[in-house]
Amino acid sequence: MQRPVQITSRDFPLTPAMEAQIRERADDLQIYFPRLTGCHVVVEGPVRHHRKGGPFNVRIDLRTPRAEISVNHQSADDLAIAIRDAFDAARRRLEDHLRELRRDVKAHELPSVGRVARIFPTEGYGFLETPDNREIYFHRHSVLDEHFDELTPGTAVRFAEEEGDKGPQASTVAIIGGKHHR
Repeated sequence: MQRPVQITSRDFPLTPAMEAQIRERADDLQIYFPRLTGCHVVVEGPVRHHRKGGPFNVRIDLRTPRAEISVNHQSADDLAIAIRDAFDAARRRLEDHLRELRRDVKAHELPSVGRVARIFPTEGYGFLETPDNREIYFHRHSVLDEHFDELTPGTAVRFAEEEGDKGPQASTVAIIGGKHHR
């Protein structure tokens, strides 16, 4: 880290052992994200209400070259658990940030649209025609909600395309709007 870990304690004194645990956990975050530039940990003590105390609050503010990441985590009356849970949440947030930087975040593709080109009801399969005039095979079991028998040539559908053993095929075929469109 470019800057040393900052630790702030509010409403109670932190023991040297707890400070050491926080510094160790902060150093461990660099395993997951080596380019951390700063870490500020704020630990707030429980506010005493009548006979029952409240939970510890642990906030971790992390700085990276491209982002600031904050984690605010509360736990029951056990400070060690609050620290552990807060740093676990910070690790997950850093891992998510790293995936975004690497563009490893999965982008969900929109389903394709097409029309039923040919259908063979007794054999249980058919072909869809896409807007770019490709034919895509589909099977009775790939049609959602058992609507295979409602399909006729010209029916508009949405589908997910995948590579099959003999070329492109459609999965999760759904009638658009739940009705036939010719």
